[in-house]
Amino acid sequence: MNFKGRKLVIATMHGKESVLSPILEKALGVETIVPESFNTDLYGTFSGEILRKMDPLEAAKAKCLDACRIVGCGLAVASEGSFGPHPTIYFTPANEEILVFMDLENDICVRARIVSLKTNFGAKTFTDWETAAHFANSARFPGHGLMISNQQRTQVKKGIQDWEILREYFNRYLRDYGSVVLETDMRAMYNPMRMAVIAEAGEKLVQSILRICPHCSFPGYDVSKLNPGLPCAECGLPTKNTLSHTYTCQKCNYTEEQLYPHEKRNEDPRYCDYCNP
Repeated sequence: MNFKGRKLVIATMHGKESVLSPILEKALGVETIVPESFNTDLYGTFSGEILRKMDPLEAAKAKCLDACRIVGCGLAVASEGSFGPHPTIYFTPANEEILVFMDLENDICVRARIVSLKTNFGAKTFTDWETAAHFANSARFPGHGLMISNQQRTQVKKGIQDWEILREYFNRYLRDYGSVVLETDMRAMYNPMRMAVIAEAGEKLVQSILRICPHCSFPGYDVSKLNPGLPCAECGLPTKNTLSHTYTCQKCNYTEEQLYPHEKRNEDPRYCDYCNP
């Protein structure tokens, strides 16, 4: 499958093309474009005004389909980010990015997912400027943007990247509401850490697109299942960690299992339910 010379729309309004375009154009030979007046806030906002009604994967697919319809092309890439506690490293914030590539002409849908600890995601309520300024510094402000609001979220100012503006709004909200909520602005153009994770997911996405089925040569030959059971180095019994990946072709349904995807043939006993119950 050759994508060279085709137009590919990046479904974004938050500047993600700055990192995704070079990756996609170099790897696939496509010409990337960004739709004008494409309001991705309709799929949900980090600030909570519009709740995301679909799961991240379905939201990314919907962005691809809508962007293709707007610009009239059959190739699209979209991303959807989520933030919260890491799924296994508890009480640690994480950034999950899902990228989706869709080729409507050939009925191809490829996805990539990354869960990264590289994030400044956070939010706190303040009643004094000194502790608020400390939070801002720890969030890498002003290089990374902040949002400020009252606790009821009836007043929200986003995209702040200036100390004077931040203090002006802080004093105003503190006077009017008695406390102030500061949050990291997780929109990509205001968050270089997130933009770097999106780029990392983009590299993973093109690797999946270019991985072809060994049976029919269709692109997007990718992992469909993670299989636990990596044996414990001490007792030899299976652990919950990954023993193999199952790859499946979207076109012909050819399937194969590849052992030891992380180049480990056994697991540390501390992760064994028998040696370390």
